[in-house]
Amino acid sequence: MNEKYLIAGATLADGTRADLLVSDGRIAELGTGLSAAGATVVDADGLLALPGLVDLHTHLREPGYEQSETVLTGTRAAAAGGFTSVFAMANTSPVADTAGVVEQVLSLGDAAGYATVRPIGAVTVGLEGERLAELGAMADSRARVRVFSDDGKCVSDPLLMRRALEYVKAFDGVIAQHAQEPRLTVGAQMNEGALSGELGLAGWPAVAEESIIARDVLLAEHVGSRLHVCHVSTAGSVDVIRWAKARGIDVTAEVTPHHLILTEDLASGYDARYKVNPPLRRSEDVEALRAGLADGTIDIVATDHAPHPVESKDCEWDAAAFGMIGLESALSVVHASVVQNGMLGWADVARVLSHTPARIGRLAGHGQAIEQGAPAEFTLYDPAASRSFSTGDLAGKGINSPYLSMTLPGRVIATFHHGYPTVFDGAVSDAEEVAARARAVAGHYEEALRG
Repeated sequence: MNEKYLIAGATLADGTRADLLVSDGRIAELGTGLSAAGATVVDADGLLALPGLVDLHTHLREPGYEQSETVLTGTRAAAAGGFTSVFAMANTSPVADTAGVVEQVLSLGDAAGYATVRPIGAVTVGLEGERLAELGAMADSRARVRVFSDDGKCVSDPLLMRRALEYVKAFDGVIAQHAQEPRLTVGAQMNEGALSGELGLAGWPAVAEESIIARDVLLAEHVGSRLHVCHVSTAGSVDVIRWAKARGIDVTAEVTPHHLILTEDLASGYDARYKVNPPLRRSEDVEALRAGLADGTIDIVATDHAPHPVESKDCEWDAAAFGMIGLESALSVVHASVVQNGMLGWADVARVLSHTPARIGRLAGHGQAIEQGAPAEFTLYDPAASRSFSTGDLAGKGINSPYLSMTLPGRVIATFHHGYPTVFDGAVSDAEEVAARARAVAGHYEEALRG
């Protein structure tokens, strides 16, 4: 299958303008004044061409929680947001703690075709924090797992965390820690502070996150292993990570889009769309997170896309599930929070949303610069657009977005995966067509993409 697309007059992340000729799943030519017989021409004047976005932290819910999301619907949401690959968290049912389950998730992603899906393996059996899962078997499986996390729960036992860090060194893996000391957050509902007291909601202290990060960076230094910190949310956490990096510890960290723009004040209306783990913090924390992302202390932006059924959110705050969806809105929120104010340029956006997450996850074939010969994994984004974000912008099952009715900048116009538009002219491509395309290229690109 050798479909051709000529992307005419796009602006690359470094500000230069270029035409892209896509053929046989790759960028066949990159230059100006290009032409190609039989190619579908896409007028990209005024559009940014960014490398396909990579999300290191996505909850696809399948297997077990298909009422919330499936691999198919979750990757449709990813494509709508400009993502060409996602890492699926392990808190499914059954938990992704064996080679069989991670291979199942991998196969579901391959069949859907909207994005490359790389499973994340659980650190402990059943996420119970009692004994290590089959880390080696998952690493050696067809899924070639390199990222392991009990996300949703903290690996709170320091000895178990040490053993996990030691184990993954053998195959260049990384432990992605959900930093939350469980004894300090029993019953916690929102950020601990004056507002939580006024609202009568149990507080979630910043130190519950910061103490685990401090412990784990020292463990990572002691054993000489890679540590990744999930969804950093406090100014103190940024300080600890900055100190660890200055010390030479091999630690990376992520921030979610919602922690870059939303604050604890939104809890005042008891709208459970704003109930998330870790909780929304103070405005001072938001500013520290933005600064940490800008100076490289925080390495990447990851969505922590967490879809839930309506009934799990449309209820009283105490009973509501934690989590927000974020795939469809992530690029616009990053645009609003750190690009419009000049803290990051578009080359930085490509770094924190594509290049670096792919490197941390050891995902070959993604996160590459847009250049001749590279895999055709990219998104076209209109930075001049503005929209009132609505359910019409959502392509997955979840509608628990905190941005509904909020005016956001920018819009994804097209997403190319394996050289084929999974989103075209702002609309998500037909699922059957995308799946047929995935079957046609099966085995042709995937081996190269998995490395």
